[in-house]
Amino acid sequence: MTHFAIGRGSRFLVAGLLLGATALLSPGASAGECPADQVKQGVRQSGETEPKGVSDTVLSHIDLATQAVKLEDTQFRMRRLVVEPGGVVPWHSHGERPALIYIVSGAITEYSSNCAVPIEHKAGDAAKESVGLAHWWKNNSNEPVVLISSDILHVKKDDAKVM
Repeated sequence: MTHFAIGRGSRFLVAGLLLGATALLSPGASAGECPADQVKQGVRQSGETEPKGVSDTVLSHIDLATQAVKLEDTQFRMRRLVVEPGGVVPWHSHGERPALIYIVSGAITEYSSNCAVPIEHKAGDAAKESVGLAHWWKNNSNEPVVLISSDILHVKKDDAKVM
């Protein structure tokens, strides 16, 4: 049997890591989320409808029909979006397309159907997008914003390109 001795300095490191992990997992307001007192269903019904100054590159995808879940015409995909200053990711719904967005660099504003105030996202934030959410995003800053989006897309014949 192997035993590990933890020195005094290491104990502080372990305690600090545990405290940090606990803080990350604690409920409450998080960066890049709608303040609890501003959550209102359907407060915004529409927004910018055309993409502007945004590039959307599919980095990789998995055909979920070939996986254990056997979801026909469905992809799990990862994309890199670059939103230029003044750029817009247009109004879209997540009724059938859950996604997780990670803000790699820059800052961007989300205008959500379920939040009475704009939501500010900055580098290091992650956003959850799922059923009941429609929204659009705008880069109000002077520098490009880089986002990584992972979503589940039901591929339809009439889909041109889904933001």
